[in-house]
Amino acid sequence: MKIYTVGGAVRDRLLGREVTEVDHVVVGATAEDMLARGFRPVGADFPVFLHPQTGEEYALARTERKSGRGYGGFTFYASPDVTLEDDLVRRDLTINAMAEDDDGQVIDPYGGRADLAARVLRHVSPAFAEDPLRVLRVARFAARYADSGFRIAEETLALMRQLAESGELKDLTPERAWKEISRALMEPRPDVFVQALRDCGALAELFPELERLFQARPEAAGPRLEVLRQCAGHAQPLPVRWACLLLDLGTDETCASITAVNQRCKPPRECQELAVLAGEHHAEGHRAPELPPADLQALLQHFDVYRRPERFEQFIAVCEMDALGRQDAKPRTYPQADYLRGAAQAVRAVQVQPLLEAGHRGAELGEALKHARLAALETYKANRATS
Repeated sequence: MKIYTVGGAVRDRLLGREVTEVDHVVVGATAEDMLARGFRPVGADFPVFLHPQTGEEYALARTERKSGRGYGGFTFYASPDVTLEDDLVRRDLTINAMAEDDDGQVIDPYGGRADLAARVLRHVSPAFAEDPLRVLRVARFAARYADSGFRIAEETLALMRQLAESGELKDLTPERAWKEISRALMEPRPDVFVQALRDCGALAELFPELERLFQARPEAAGPRLEVLRQCAGHAQPLPVRWACLLLDLGTDETCASITAVNQRCKPPRECQELAVLAGEHHAEGHRAPELPPADLQALLQHFDVYRRPERFEQFIAVCEMDALGRQDAKPRTYPQADYLRGAAQAVRAVQVQPLLEAGHRGAELGEALKHARLAALETYKANRATS
């Protein structure tokens, strides 16, 4: 039995980056050998085990053969006679197909170190084109390492285009695709992720609504990508980045296109809700100081600022990132953010107790509270106008 550190841990150590996750491959062992040493099996798809003390993953060296469509359409073969090179050749990129032994020696049969030095994301073998998930993975790595000068090799981009044209991207489960999409949106350059998908034709398969928009309005693509870059630069959370990606699709009152993307990709509920609400109301956010008090109150009510203050704060972030991504002049500012926060604070400051003491109950109390909050917004707007 021989154990090697593989994949991202080797790659990131050679890049001088922090290693956050360590995976291992075991050569010359069986599942029974691993169980006898106290390793705990994970799932049934292929032989992966957790170390009894560290919890790190140890996978038996294996090969794979295409047996169907989509990410899950593979048959795996694990045996003591599978070599380290056999295992590494099935990986996606050369920079992920390196291993390290206990002595720190790097085993690099497919040129990963050279591609690290050249800042190239290159596939290991033609088998790359058998797995549609790799389109998303390579685009995600491009988003992670773009600021370090990495680019996708032309021949790899050609295989990504081949996968996009095959229609197999549609065979990815929403859960597996969303895992890659969400991770990519949280990388340092989510704009590069989207651009890479466009370059290989995958955006039209995964986000046809966006691709149609960019085709119809080419001038919209650049600003939208810059908005995503602003999101990363301001360390915005995933719901804000998701809403910013889809914001230009909010072209009708029902936000039908945003809803369609949500239903297909199945992001978490908070991402879905914010995307729809932002698509519907971001224009009002941009015009907040001009809104009459009644319209401003309606906007605050849509976001339920009384029980869901964090969602309204994320909406403000969406509006701000959208504005900053479209502004050419520096320094970039967005005074509407403070205005919206002040308005939310004004209505939340209205107390119910005085209304109860005045004898209001039931539906009458609700109306009285609504009028009191409207009066608070009128005062807030007047004070802001004179300050």
